[in-house]
Amino acid sequence: MYSCFGIWLLLLVLHTRTLAVVAWRERRNVLFIMADDLRTSLGCYGDAVAKTPNIDQLASRSQVFLNAFAQQAVCAPSRTSMLTSRRPDTTRLYDFNSYWRTHSGNYTTLPQYFKSRGYHTMSVGKVFHPGIASNHSDDFPYSWSAPAYHPPSFRYEKEKMCKGEDGKLHANLLCAVNVAEQPGGTLPDMESTDEAVRLLKSRADDDTPFFLAVGFHKPHIPFRIPQEYLSLYPIGEMTLAPDPDVPTLLPPVAYNPWADVRRRDDVQKLNISFPYGPIPKDFQLRIRQHYYAAVSYVDAQVGRLLGALDGLGLADSTVVVLCSDHGWSLGEHGEWAKYSNFDVATRVPLIFYVPSVTSWSTWLQDSTFPFIDVVTQPQLRFENNKVTRNVVELVDVFPTLSHLAGLEAPKRCPDISFQVNSDLPDLEDIKIMGYSLRSWDYRYTLWLGFNPKTFQVNVSDVHAGELYMLADDPGQDKNIYSVFDHSLMMAKMTSLPRTASVQMRMRLQLLYLSAGRKTSRGKA
Repeated sequence: MYSCFGIWLLLLVLHTRTLAVVAWRERRNVLFIMADDLRTSLGCYGDAVAKTPNIDQLASRSQVFLNAFAQQAVCAPSRTSMLTSRRPDTTRLYDFNSYWRTHSGNYTTLPQYFKSRGYHTMSVGKVFHPGIASNHSDDFPYSWSAPAYHPPSFRYEKEKMCKGEDGKLHANLLCAVNVAEQPGGTLPDMESTDEAVRLLKSRADDDTPFFLAVGFHKPHIPFRIPQEYLSLYPIGEMTLAPDPDVPTLLPPVAYNPWADVRRRDDVQKLNISFPYGPIPKDFQLRIRQHYYAAVSYVDAQVGRLLGALDGLGLADSTVVVLCSDHGWSLGEHGEWAKYSNFDVATRVPLIFYVPSVTSWSTWLQDSTFPFIDVVTQPQLRFENNKVTRNVVELVDVFPTLSHLAGLEAPKRCPDISFQVNSDLPDLEDIKIMGYSLRSWDYRYTLWLGFNPKTFQVNVSDVHAGELYMLADDPGQDKNIYSVFDHSLMMAKMTSLPRTASVQMRMRLQLLYLSAGRKTSRGKA
């Protein structure tokens, strides 16, 4: 799991851009666009290979965060973390097999927050991770005003839909198709775009502000995409990853053997050694070709969506956010797919368009987001001057978007939350335990991390402390715990055997603290 220290920085950066805007507090609509497994392989992120003119056009009118990171490079934990603004250690969701409301806490989600403040909230495609992780309902009715939409053709994604050299259908990794030959003559992301455009049209003349989340399935594998996008990336012009070798002395636990890729029919034929491979170079080039083609396919859907927003006259009243749940390795470090902690797996695109803040409309402008056909106009480039290099995180999106839409940003949760049943808490709710030591001169209390399943106390997990000097403060009203530098004392504690009791540790700590206080008094 990835962790960094940029929390709330995103909110502060964008807030500074709103100070000069008189009417910024008005409620704005929200179009929230999320791609699946999209790394920063975009023109606006400096990737010279990528053909992504529609996303680049959006970026040219937006604030682009160059160093945004997901909390975990796995779909369900990442999406749950971002949409609740809580880390996986809080949601306790590290896999696909739990629903956070019953597993860890009944947390408010980003769309739920907007819904509770009068917004009409809608979900199209993959926003929450479907299945157990979102209660088989995409968290409806909590998060959405209507049931979430899933494209009917997605049911074919895991079936044998890819025509092989033998003329038969296979469940391949590389799966460029003739769309006309697919069931219904369509693909999931095309259907999602159609539905999202329909919903935009239905809200165009409604005074109720809307929150529309659109989740595209690509570039997630299999690369089942329209075959024409491959022409944008001739195989002879593709290159291998610049660092294709497994890092020296990389511990085995840090390496992901890309099992999801290996189980595909076309990859199985390669008979690749486990766990490090490598994949034959010619096939590596084809994977990279298909990934980039899938990105351009997503770009086309984003262009259709933004073009509809613009054509309906909603671009000047709608905040647009584009991001991904995590990245994807394309041969870097000998890795393919996600699941690792490398930057290519945890770094994501994050783009905020805020009308009258990141971009101003003028009477000379015909439109804000005209659709660009990436197949016929892949060479179009846009200049982007609004970039931020500071590290931010996807957990920052919830409060930032709330603020920018004209809502009061939700308050941060305290490090130690008060429980309604704090007088008689249930055992499962006891996560912090207080231990007190009373001497003639002092009362010393430590609040330590506690595991209610194992009944174990984590003596190094100190949430808070109290120290009262009873001679000077018999009522115990002046906590002097924070007066002391505890770092040296805690360092000395590490030399104690693991079997040392909490009481013994606290007695030694109190001796150390009281000796230090007497020394200080003597010097004074």
